[in-house]
Amino acid sequence: MAHIDYYLSTLSPFAYLAGTRLEEIAARHGATITYKPLDIMALFARTGGTPPAERHPSRQAWRAQDLPRQARKLGLPLNPQPAHWPTNPAPSSYAIIAAQGAGGGDVGGLVHSILRACWAEERDIAEDNVVRDCLAAAGFDPGLADSGLLSGAETYAANLEEAVAAGVFGSPFYVTDGGQVFWGQDRLEDLDLQLSGKL
Repeated sequence: MAHIDYYLSTLSPFAYLAGTRLEEIAARHGATITYKPLDIMALFARTGGTPPAERHPSRQAWRAQDLPRQARKLGLPLNPQPAHWPTNPAPSSYAIIAAQGAGGGDVGGLVHSILRACWAEERDIAEDNVVRDCLAAAGFDPGLADSGLLSGAETYAANLEEAVAAGVFGSPFYVTDGGQVFWGQDRLEDLDLQLSGKL
């Protein structure tokens, strides 16, 4: 059975634009997914990246154009300048880690719900009530927002180290058990083809 390690930041608009396509691809191929939220700013610092606000104006201008284009193409609502961004990604990341450990709900749905809250619903994903709502909507105990904070913090830090070791440098980033890496929501088709044995 194929497996995909999915490295993501809950602040990433491109992870939001991935929607639930990864889960659809995994279901088609009988693949499993491990969700690995991480600190994207720390990842940038470790792998030669630059935070969006510090990028050259031409790159910022491209991003401002491309995000709405991609959202329209995918039929997803998007505010390219959300009210609560950037915010603290740790609470939402810890919730994903706790939910994955607890089981019983839809982790992919939780991830997309958190990203949608930030990029389409003008909600602050650092707030407990927002995280609790997302947990409940995905079929998890909202109390997971309060439990496992220490283990969540440890896993969050470990995910960063694993990402660097695996050659990850952005979000969303997909790594197959065969060592193939795919960066960006616009490479999900390639991931699908790889799992089909066509690439």
